[in-house]
Amino acid sequence: MRRVPLVAPGLALLLLALAGCAGEEARAGAARVAVIPKGTTHTFWKAVERGARKGAESAGLTLEWKGPLQENDRAQQIQLVQQFVSEGVAGLALAPLDHTALVAAVAGAKARGIPVVIYDSDLDGTPGVDFASFVATDNQAAGVLAGAHLARLLGGTGQAVLLRYAVGSASTEAREAGFLAAARAGGLTVTVDNRYAGATAGEAKSTALNLLDALRAAQGVFCSNESATHGMLLALEQAGLAGSLRFVGFDASPPLVAALRGGTIDALVVQDPRRMGELAVTTLAAAIRGEPVPAVIDTGATLATRDNLADPAVAALLE
Repeated sequence: MRRVPLVAPGLALLLLALAGCAGEEARAGAARVAVIPKGTTHTFWKAVERGARKGAESAGLTLEWKGPLQENDRAQQIQLVQQFVSEGVAGLALAPLDHTALVAAVAGAKARGIPVVIYDSDLDGTPGVDFASFVATDNQAAGVLAGAHLARLLGGTGQAVLLRYAVGSASTEAREAGFLAAARAGGLTVTVDNRYAGATAGEAKSTALNLLDALRAAQGVFCSNESATHGMLLALEQAGLAGSLRFVGFDASPPLVAALRGGTIDALVVQDPRRMGELAVTTLAAAIRGEPVPAVIDTGATLATRDNLADPAVAALLE
């Protein structure tokens, strides 16, 4: 009979320690999650990242934050999802650039048993079925908030211009639809509703400068995200129109908050990006553990004006 060599007690302890380290490494690998934003340059996404990292810390997860260089690069975002799936992350949180283009990539993650939380912007499919949860602002309601406020500012009459963000972006499309419904119900005539700002403030500025005739004839304007609002502000300043139109924008950044304080922007609809990022990750952690999670989580939206800037709850959303 072949004898199995005995292991010396000291060596046995060493092997047990090494096995424990390997087990810890395996568990750390299983707890690695990826959070993919639409982009990484906007103030909004930097706030989302802070919230996501806080959520990862509280849930004991290792977080990787990586997004496309340009906020219109669907191909790169798809590649990032596929990369993290092939690496076998424990879960994914994704803000889709396009509500249809990312469907197959998310389905691929689900097929591999990787939970996916969609955040910020919707994806075609059913939350709780095609992906674990949808964590976002109620963007339709946020758009209604903007449209109703602009109508009040204009006394229920006048012309308004809508500068959209990008084709396929579910979050901003919902805001734009909500704005149009509320503005028209409030008595406004929207003379431009089919122009898109593009992915950057520079592109938005160029688009807005091409709308100067319509802007000069209008009394109000609405832009549906941070970069579109900033680009419109830059165009109005260049054309000498800043402050001559009632201007409602979306999201907060230092230039936009300064314009709100200075009177060239009348209101900003602001989200809670830190809460959104944190909830996306803690919801993902629960889904990884196999716990039931809400199919939809509304992270809220607030109308910030010069009248309520001193409110601590509003001020916190403008930081």
